[in-house]
Amino acid sequence: MRKTFLSLAGLIFGVLLPTGSVHAQNYPWCAQYSGNFGGRNCGFSTLQQCRATVSGVGGFCIKNPMAQVNQSRRGNRRQLR
Repeated sequence: MRKTFLSLAGLIFGVLLPTGSVHAQNYPWCAQYSGNFGGRNCGFSTLQQCRATVSGVGGFCIKNPMAQVNQSRRGNRRQLR
């Protein structure tokens, strides 16, 4: 009984304890759905994923207006003189 309790407590503590930093991810493609409410889902890495999702249910794909440009690429460019 004691082993079970300790195992369960360890499992709960391990799940609830953060293991690292968490960052929000902005994917580059959004599905804009048709219909009465016209929802939007901006969780697609590729245009093909987005198109596959909206096919058959109606809608279209757009670039995510909230997607962030990868800053590390920008900082690695050298300025030529």
